[in-house]
Amino acid sequence: MRFVRIVGIVTVAVVVAASLFGIARLGANWEENRAMQSSLDPFYAPPDPIPSELGTVIRAEPLDIEVAGGSAQRILYVSERPDGTRAVSGGMIFIPDSPAPPEGRPVVAWEHGTLGMGDACVPSRSKNPIADMFTFVGPMMDQGWVIVATDYVGLGTPGPNQYLIAQSEVRDVVNAVRAAQKMPEAAAGNRYATFGHSQGGHASIWTGHLGQEYAPELELVGVAAAAPALNLSEIASAQWDTAVGWVIGSDLVESWPTYYPNLPIDSILSRAGRSASARLAAECIKESGLEALAREKFGQQIFAVNPLTDQAWSDAMLDQTPPVMPADMPVFIAQGTADEVVLPWPNAMIQERWCEGGATVSFLWMGDVNHEQAAHVSGPAAVEWIADRFAGRPAPRTCDVAPPVAPRRP
Repeated sequence: MRFVRIVGIVTVAVVVAASLFGIARLGANWEENRAMQSSLDPFYAPPDPIPSELGTVIRAEPLDIEVAGGSAQRILYVSERPDGTRAVSGGMIFIPDSPAPPEGRPVVAWEHGTLGMGDACVPSRSKNPIADMFTFVGPMMDQGWVIVATDYVGLGTPGPNQYLIAQSEVRDVVNAVRAAQKMPEAAAGNRYATFGHSQGGHASIWTGHLGQEYAPELELVGVAAAAPALNLSEIASAQWDTAVGWVIGSDLVESWPTYYPNLPIDSILSRAGRSASARLAAECIKESGLEALAREKFGQQIFAVNPLTDQAWSDAMLDQTPPVMPADMPVFIAQGTADEVVLPWPNAMIQERWCEGGATVSFLWMGDVNHEQAAHVSGPAAVEWIADRFAGRPAPRTCDVAPPVAPRRP
């Protein structure tokens, strides 16, 4: 018994010491991040007035990273809100070293996933700007493509950010392509493709629906997505009372009322949710995710009820769920079977629905791949698929291959 007691005391001491060490490291990292973000603030400050021409590059400066076969810059460019009000977005542009063809370089617009709404969360302001892109930046440079990556309006720049609102996302994506065209060193042509992960997959797919009407001067050759948040009602119904609900839900309740002003908030949030959602939304996903897991363990939920039980929320979810893609817009979707955020079965439903609707969709199902890995694992396949679109080859359709998971909630 005495030995067990000693072991217990030692274990507690180790845990306490580790916790204190972790807190000290967090404090040091926080101070370092705060200093970094403070030094970047002037770059992201919008001019007054904001230029009226969409895609105008207000500022650009080199990023302190090495890119095989190319170079990288941080940019601040002009976009707009759905009501036409001009706004600015940060972003990045990657330019190949190889000579540009006479017609200009093809452009790939990359859209990042959910990272949190704090300034330090966005890729162009982070210490590792290509953390989600490392498996495909080099191959895209080898192809001679320009990559432009939006941060989205309101992330790292004055808000609000309209998270998972297609009418905002598509504007930010397309205006990033326009920004690339305005940089002489990019030599960007008028053909582009999109590739996004998670929330960015939502943006990418919606660009396939809205991009051509919004920017008829550009030619969109296809849209690609990894673990895209598409089937929003099914995802919300499955995740509203989980740790994922805390992370995604905090962003939704802080941003969706800016587009849907009649959405009720207090009536669907729990008491804990009302007190914590704004703070969690402002944190980066690693920090908010850890807190979300702890709250789930202690039985706390951000929502008091499934938001879908409220008609206004239900209607908004349906409004932001993309319909079947027209057959003349090729689509590539990659989904991991081990994804616990964007669950695989709602996207199996998308495959079934879109195939029945005649979409030219190619699905890549990745066994034992989780949400974080989806873009990394599928990146090389997405590069190959996009290369075929730029080359004008016929787009494949994989509707004769059934998904490995049932297209219904387990």
